[in-house]
Amino acid sequence: MPDLPTPQNAAEAALLSECWDAVLSYADLCTSGSASATRLATEAFTHGIDELRAATAASKSTGTGRRALRAPRIPLLLASVRTVAAAWETSGLGHRLDPDLRLWLHSDKAARYVGPPLHRPLALRGLRDMQEPDAVLLWLAEVESLPMSAVARRLGLDPAAASSELAQVRALFRDRCHRNHLDTPMDAHCRSYARLLDAVTRSPSAETPEDLSRHMARCVECAEAAACLRLHGGGLPAALSSGVIGWGGLAYLERRRRAAEAGMSGGRTDAAVDTGLNEGKPVRPRIGRTGILVTAVLVSALALTVSLMPFGGSKGDDANAAQGESTDGRSVADPGPTFPSGSKTKSGSGTGTGTGTAGSPAVADSTSRPAGNSDQEAQGESSSPAGKQGGAKGSTKSAAPDCRVKYEIVSEWPDGFQATVTVTSTKALATWSLGWTFKDGQRVGQMWDGTFTQDDSHVTATAADYNKTVAANGTFTFGFLGSWTGSNSAARNFTLNKASCQAAG
Repeated sequence: MPDLPTPQNAAEAALLSECWDAVLSYADLCTSGSASATRLATEAFTHGIDELRAATAASKSTGTGRRALRAPRIPLLLASVRTVAAAWETSGLGHRLDPDLRLWLHSDKAARYVGPPLHRPLALRGLRDMQEPDAVLLWLAEVESLPMSAVARRLGLDPAAASSELAQVRALFRDRCHRNHLDTPMDAHCRSYARLLDAVTRSPSAETPEDLSRHMARCVECAEAAACLRLHGGGLPAALSSGVIGWGGLAYLERRRRAAEAGMSGGRTDAAVDTGLNEGKPVRPRIGRTGILVTAVLVSALALTVSLMPFGGSKGDDANAAQGESTDGRSVADPGPTFPSGSKTKSGSGTGTGTGTAGSPAVADSTSRPAGNSDQEAQGESSSPAGKQGGAKGSTKSAAPDCRVKYEIVSEWPDGFQATVTVTSTKALATWSLGWTFKDGQRVGQMWDGTFTQDDSHVTATAADYNKTVAANGTFTFGFLGSWTGSNSAARNFTLNKASCQAAG
């Protein structure tokens, strides 16, 4: 396995400490095993540092002392993961990669990231057109999901003014994306909607005209533009991660959000990132290579462990789920392809009587009920007359639900929303299939940590290979992007492996 490059100065040592866990997290999504993930992350980090060194040398050779406009360091290193993965696929190491990433690498979606600049994703172009300190602030706050206090410490900003500065940077990002959108070669039909798209996305209360909605459902470029230009409604993080990272962007975003909520952001929060704000300060002594590697690996392992805890899986909760990366023309769309398809649900798995839901008394089996205890019969269930008198065999009883479901709309914008579903099962499951019904005709567009099918208003989400096993009283979570019209009420009528499931309040 190749070694990480030896840091040449304190800035590169800080880069390794601050960014390694992010690179390893994305590499884990892209590969089929932890050993392959570590190797991919190591090669990508080496490639990224070489690119940064070359850019620094080029800027010095010009004599201007100005940095070239480029993506911030974390997304630059994540792009290196994508680049090295493509090299693996070409050189015969593709079997180490996620199968759906391999498909994506051979698609037109991957070609956009190395093709003509004016045809690259709008979010990527907008971020690269910003000054690096502004781009770093936007990325850390929106995609890495760090609290503003941590962002301010890392960038050396005034904590009291960090939030207002972030608002200005968001507006600046929108301006850059708007300019790039107008510069993008487009046909006359798309060009006719450009001004209307700008006007609709500026106001949080503006309604999207029906003809524009239909157009964005068919045009990927205009849908991406709407996601980048609409700063209200909470869709900016998804637009950034999808447009800049590419395949696996939404899964990476969800993983970083959970790691940040658990306080496992990785890196040093007491040191400023080398973004130009700390230039002129004395260079710190070179940090020992062994110490750097040990610290980085420990931080990365702990961060990954926290992000994987809710699922009880062996690989990670954010490996790409089927159809979670396909672009279907929604207003916030990940340009990646389908996620790995989940295993089919085994018949009868996770059903039957036994322990009730948490906080509810257990219901005894019908063979052990005292005679005449008809009050324990579930409402709506029938039994024979003999069963009512003496609990005779053959009476039909219904146990309390064996699961609880928490359905949460994380963010919502005109015509679209992001939701997270968390399920707690009192019984151990070999695999799972969760069904529900939408009241208002919502449609699921993309899903991660599971596959889905939808028949009219009924949706069935099925486990992926890596999170299908659930321990007793264990929890699993998946998320999805959807579209709505008119109203967006919560889903209802949940079933786990075809057995009724209680919705958590």
